[in-house]
Amino acid sequence: MYTTLGALCLLVLPSTFPVSVRVDADKSSGPLKPIWRFFGADEPNYAYMKDGQKLLSELGRLRPGSVYFRAHNLLTTGDGTPALKWGSTNAYREDAQGRPIDDWTIVDRIFDAYLERGVKPYVEIGFMPRELSQHPDPYQHRWTPTARYNEIFTGWAYPPKDEKKWADLVYRWVRHCLDRYGRNEVETWYWETWNEANIGYWRGTPEEFRNLHDLTVDAVRRALPTARVGGPDCAGSGGRWTRDFLEHCLRGTNHATGRVGTPIDFISFHAKGAPSVVDGHVRMGIATHLRTIRDGFEIVASYPELKARPIVIGESDPEGCAACQGPRFGYRNGTMYSSYTAASFARIPDLADQTGVNIEGALTWAFEFEGEPPFAGFRALATSGIDLPVLNVFRMFSLMGSRRVKAESSGQVGLEKILEEGVRARPDVGALASTDGDRLSVLLWHYHDDDLDGPNAEIDLEIRGLPADTGPVLVHHYRVDHQHGNAFEVWKRMGSPASLSREQTDELTRASRLPLVESPGRVRPGAGVLKLRTTLPRQAVSLIRLECPTRSGHS
Repeated sequence: MYTTLGALCLLVLPSTFPVSVRVDADKSSGPLKPIWRFFGADEPNYAYMKDGQKLLSELGRLRPGSVYFRAHNLLTTGDGTPALKWGSTNAYREDAQGRPIDDWTIVDRIFDAYLERGVKPYVEIGFMPRELSQHPDPYQHRWTPTARYNEIFTGWAYPPKDEKKWADLVYRWVRHCLDRYGRNEVETWYWETWNEANIGYWRGTPEEFRNLHDLTVDAVRRALPTARVGGPDCAGSGGRWTRDFLEHCLRGTNHATGRVGTPIDFISFHAKGAPSVVDGHVRMGIATHLRTIRDGFEIVASYPELKARPIVIGESDPEGCAACQGPRFGYRNGTMYSSYTAASFARIPDLADQTGVNIEGALTWAFEFEGEPPFAGFRALATSGIDLPVLNVFRMFSLMGSRRVKAESSGQVGLEKILEEGVRARPDVGALASTDGDRLSVLLWHYHDDDLDGPNAEIDLEIRGLPADTGPVLVHHYRVDHQHGNAFEVWKRMGSPASLSREQTDELTRASRLPLVESPGRVRPGAGVLKLRTTLPRQAVSLIRLECPTRSGHS
């Protein structure tokens, strides 16, 4: 007998389709790593502003002390005034005699904002201070979403005119962090050189970048020999460029030390999808995204010395430009982004298992854009201090357990199929399950690449392998769809106001939270089997969380 979860069954569309999901709670398939706990943004200065602080607090609460944030422009020259795809800290200047003047005020303010809210730095060491750049002018760009992307690559993107001054700057920065935050804290950070040096973010040669990387890693390690260093955080898998970088780290002559090899504690690359507009609607490119991840994993796996090394996908997103706007980015405010996130993150551990590599994290390059109109169409986790539906999926991830258990769905698109063609025919109705003590969590998603209405999935969920003496199970059912955890739909019903009153902000804030579909209830399993039923609309995500105490009091 199935127990129905929630009143959503009353919302069934005329056309539905059945899906059977089976979870075997007693069949562990290894750890479920919290790979989702990494975030980042181009604009570092938003971190200490009003809405930035609020969002950092939300991220820190997901997994206090284990969430990381990566930002561009931590060494960029400027007064800290933010702009799209820009930020600055004025960390380095020179006096009239060319002697260094360090000012860590803004960098400290950024890192303080992280750490005070349970978030740790993933330190991207860049970009080039104006007075160190080989070609400093023009330096600050004035990019807007209507400009060409390559207009951002100005004087900050060039190699240093003095390598020793660069290395000394990095050394002093790490020493300053040790003095301010303590060795035990700084040892937990990630340190990496630059961003996407295989494209326009680096206006030097590949060899010049490898030299800079050697100097940077050496400077970090001289200041803190136990620092966690890695890279290269390249655009895409990097192909030949990444192989040359890894070969250099393993067998090349270190530009800083003259010895063979450069330390590499973790490996990082980026992966993006490719949305487009087809017949007037957005069509996502999840296949492109996942193929890039597979390609990066295969490059790492081809080096026996690196196969077990932790990998962080340093940017992992539906597409590449968070600050861009336009029709193909119309997925961002609503449930397309949230369902895509659930469907794509669930596949990353499977790709790691397939290639035999060690995935540690996948970083979502999305934060917030301070002072912009609400729901302006940027790729973000929150807008005007109001959480977007995608943030609720990360809240769901944070409620998952640490041990993955077997879950099969008759509606899930196979990994090879999704790599080949994405989700273009039937939808992807998938499941991911985990346990933690006497709690069992089942994540369900109903995803399709096309942002179009479609029939609901009628899901029969069968959970087997519960201890025979399991008592009544307490069921919590969380949901993100058009009616739940979705401030965007409420804002549209308000008439899409360009500015918000206090009352409207309060209403949208309430609508943005991760909600329960109904009050928690108890369901009694029979002979170690629990049967539940729910209706999952297209582009919806559910988390069903069960507390399964045994009558003997043991899990």
